[in-house]
Amino acid sequence: MTQTAVVDHFVAGVPLSGVGERLGPVYDPALGVETKKVRLAAPADVDAAVAAAAAAFPAWRDTSWARRQTILFTFRELLNSRKGDLAEIITSEHGKVLSDALAEISRGQEVLEFALAMPQLAKGGYSENVSTGVDAFSVLQPLGVVGLISPFNFPVMVPMWFLPIALATGNTVVLKPSEKDPSAANWIAALLKEAGLPDGVFNVLHGDKVAVDGLLGHQDVQAISFVGSTPIARYVYESATRNGKRVQALGGAKNHMLVLPDADLNLAADSAVNAAFGSAGERCMAISVLAVVDSVADDLIDRIVTRMKGVTVGDGRRNCDMGPLITREHRDKVTSYVEEAERDGSTLVVDGRSVKADGAADGFWLGPTLVDRVSVGSRIYTDEIFGPVLAVVRVRDLDEGIDLINKGAYGNGTAIFTTSGGAARRFQRDVQVGMIGVNVPVPVPVSYYSFGGWKQSMFGDTKAYGMQGVHFFTQEKTVTSRWPEPVTGDDELNLGFPQNA
Repeated sequence: MTQTAVVDHFVAGVPLSGVGERLGPVYDPALGVETKKVRLAAPADVDAAVAAAAAAFPAWRDTSWARRQTILFTFRELLNSRKGDLAEIITSEHGKVLSDALAEISRGQEVLEFALAMPQLAKGGYSENVSTGVDAFSVLQPLGVVGLISPFNFPVMVPMWFLPIALATGNTVVLKPSEKDPSAANWIAALLKEAGLPDGVFNVLHGDKVAVDGLLGHQDVQAISFVGSTPIARYVYESATRNGKRVQALGGAKNHMLVLPDADLNLAADSAVNAAFGSAGERCMAISVLAVVDSVADDLIDRIVTRMKGVTVGDGRRNCDMGPLITREHRDKVTSYVEEAERDGSTLVVDGRSVKADGAADGFWLGPTLVDRVSVGSRIYTDEIFGPVLAVVRVRDLDEGIDLINKGAYGNGTAIFTTSGGAARRFQRDVQVGMIGVNVPVPVPVSYYSFGGWKQSMFGDTKAYGMQGVHFFTQEKTVTSRWPEPVTGDDELNLGFPQNA
């Protein structure tokens, strides 16, 4: 009998089995079978990973900007040449189609390329003669050991939102990836080592709540970056800040796409299908609510249904548009929302539960699903479903659409489709959401802006990547200096605080 492969931790530059005896299953979602195991960290394994990062920090902090940038640039070149291999790993454990996996890597690379400008981004400032003979300047210095906790839906892109900036600014890192698709993190760790990253600067710690709690409470971890569901994001934020850590915790979403009567309905239909069902809806920026003005609702829904019929569901390694969900349990949870919506009186326009997938019979399949006339009191509207389910809520006009969005608990992303500049400007000013698209359904900011939502979608004051990411992973030190001329003995003693001197 062939022994099941085990994904080990990656600590101090080598795979590490650690002391934890617990193992978790890793599935191929398109086959519906367990393909490997992953080690789940014990508290002693957390200590080992953090100790490796702490030991590596002084030398990495003192490594020149030029050397750090050379390593990151080499990593970029290696990643470019081998990203097809990484995409296959993502698809085999997450299930998303290969094109989605490659796109995920490319979006992560954008932040890596942003970080290659770190000598310019984090160079500080200098002011000469702020007072007579007195100069002032500032420097940005790294924090120390930082913990990254990432979700299953983007096993490469989300870690890459934080990792390049943390490394470029001189921090050392412990990454706790999702235990559902852990292998991509180890692949990245090995590639960074090949690029010349010193051992211990980047470490991968696999596990579940034990590993998370270990990082949140560890005295040698200075900061935590987290992406996941809102309940866990709130827990991470409260636990880590209680332990004196700097925290950015990005939570869940319920993203609305508002369509006005003057919109290009073909563009809106294309965008709704892409944004709702891409990556099987397992995206925090997915459109899960279509808020459409009632006068064009039937027309738009007809166009969407026509496009949904052309979506092929199946094994992501085949020529398909959408893959399976991550686990059987998650698939069943998503379908339970569809069942509940039917009981609530919503209209099931397209039922993805009966999809004929181009893949193994045991795959975790659920096809694109469209539910019309959804009540705002239904859980299919209020909850983050994280699957290929698009709920339609009909509104009277722009005002009702904005009011609907602003009453929601989340404020991650939203979009408006219109040809009216006035309506778009009103929407972008009044809507209480952190990331807004105008005729763009998934408004993920480019790397030199920053990613993050409002309300229950974001805990902490600093967003991911961009300049906010640079500030999160650094602390400012200001220096005021005077180099007086040699003392002659004739200088008058003055104990007063200098004012406009």
